[in-house]
Amino acid sequence: MIDAFKNALKITELRKRIIFTALLLIIYRVGAHITIPGIDNEAVSKFFDDLMGRVGLIGFVDLFSGGALRNMTIFALGIQPYISASIILQLLTVVVPYLEQLSKEPDGKKKITQYTRYGTVILAAVQGIGISFMLRNPASLGLGFTGSIVKSAIPLWQFHFLAVVTLAAGTSFIMWLGEQITERGIGNGISLIITAGIVAGIPSAISSLYTSLTTEGDQQLGLIELVFFIALIVIAVMGTIYITLAVRKIPVQHSRRVVGRRIYGGQANHIPLRVNAAGMIPIIFAVTLISFPQTLVTFIPSELLQNLVLKVYSPLIYWPVYALLIIFFTYFYTAVQINPVDWADNLRKSGGYIPGIRPGRATAQYIERTLDRITLPGAVFLAAIAVLPALLQKKLGVQAGISGASVLIVVGVMLDTMNQIESHLVSRHYDGFLKGTKLRGRRGR
Repeated sequence: MIDAFKNALKITELRKRIIFTALLLIIYRVGAHITIPGIDNEAVSKFFDDLMGRVGLIGFVDLFSGGALRNMTIFALGIQPYISASIILQLLTVVVPYLEQLSKEPDGKKKITQYTRYGTVILAAVQGIGISFMLRNPASLGLGFTGSIVKSAIPLWQFHFLAVVTLAAGTSFIMWLGEQITERGIGNGISLIITAGIVAGIPSAISSLYTSLTTEGDQQLGLIELVFFIALIVIAVMGTIYITLAVRKIPVQHSRRVVGRRIYGGQANHIPLRVNAAGMIPIIFAVTLISFPQTLVTFIPSELLQNLVLKVYSPLIYWPVYALLIIFFTYFYTAVQINPVDWADNLRKSGGYIPGIRPGRATAQYIERTLDRITLPGAVFLAAIAVLPALLQKKLGVQAGISGASVLIVVGVMLDTMNQIESHLVSRHYDGFLKGTKLRGRRGR
C-alpha cells in the first residue's frame, strides 16, 4: 500500500490532483475556525454545548459541519443545506413529471445540479435567519441560558444582516470547494469535505478517551473497557467495509445481432445491486424525524409536551423506534433511487436479458424481488451501526463522540477515493493498493 502511494506521487497529473485536493481541504479547515462577526466565542460555545445535550439533531448537524456549528464560524451550516437540497431534488424527481423527464435528457443533470445550487442558497439563508434570531435572544428557547451571545455594541439589524449573509456565503463557498475538488481534484468533493470535518474531531475523541482513562472516581474508564471499545471500532469498520462493497451480481446475456458481415453482442456481463444502496441517507432521515419532538419542546416550552416527550424518549421506546425508522427509510430511499421497471426497459432496448427470465415485466419483478431481499441485511446493518455504538458508549461510560454515521462516511469516502487513485495507477501500468487484485469500488465494478 505504501508503494502505491509512492507511485501515485510519481504520476504528474495524479500528484497535481492530490495536492489540489489537500490545499482546498486545508482552506476549508481554516475557515472552520473563523467566527462570524459580533459574537462572544466563549458564550456561544457554552450555549451550543447545552443545546446539543437537549436536541440530538443539532449534534448531527454539527457532525457534518466538522464542529464549526458549536463555534459558530463562517462555515457553521457546513454542507448540510446542500445535502438537504440534493435529497429534496431526488425525491421531487420521482414525484414531479417535469423533473423526471429532465433527469433523462442529455443535459438534464446539469439543470438539476443548478436547481440544487439554488435550493442550497435558499435553505442556507433560511437557516441563517433562524440562527441569527436564536443567537440574538437565546433565552427564548427556555433552556435557562441567561447570558448574552451577541456583543451589545453591534446594532440589531446589522448583526442579522451580517449573520445571514456570512452563513449563506460560507455554505455557498463550501459547495464551490466541493465541486472544484470533484472536477479538478481526486474523489468526491462534498464527501471529502464532510470526512475532513469528522477526521478533524479524532484528536478531541482521543483526548476524551485519555481523560476518561486517567480520571479517578466513578467516571474512570478501565483498561478492559478501553480494549473492548477499540475492538468495537475495529469490528464496526470491518463490517462497514464488507457491507459497503457487498453486491449481488445479476447475470445478463446480450443477444447476437448480425449487421452486414459483422456480429455484434453475444457477450455476458452482470448488473451489480449494492446491499447498501441507500448509503447513510436513511440515518439522516431517521435522526431528523425522531429528533423533531425533542426540537419542538425545546423551541415551544410546555410542561404537557415535555412529559409526553420524556415518555417517548425512554430507552425502551426510543432505540427500537430509531432502528425501525432506519430500516423503513432504507427500503424507501432504495425504492426512490432504483426503478426496476426502467432497468428492465433499458435492458430490453439494449438487447439484453437475464437468463431464465422473460424480458419486460417479469425482468422488472425479478429485479425488484432480488433488491428487496438484499436490502434487508443492509438495512439491519445500518440500524445496528447507528444504535449499538451509542448504547455501548453509554454502557461503558465512554465520551469519545464516535458515531456509526461517522464510521459509515469515513470508510465509504476512503474506499471511493482509493478506488479512483488505483484507477489512475492501473491505467499507467502501476500496481494498485492490493497486488494481484483490483480494489472494488462501491458500485461493484
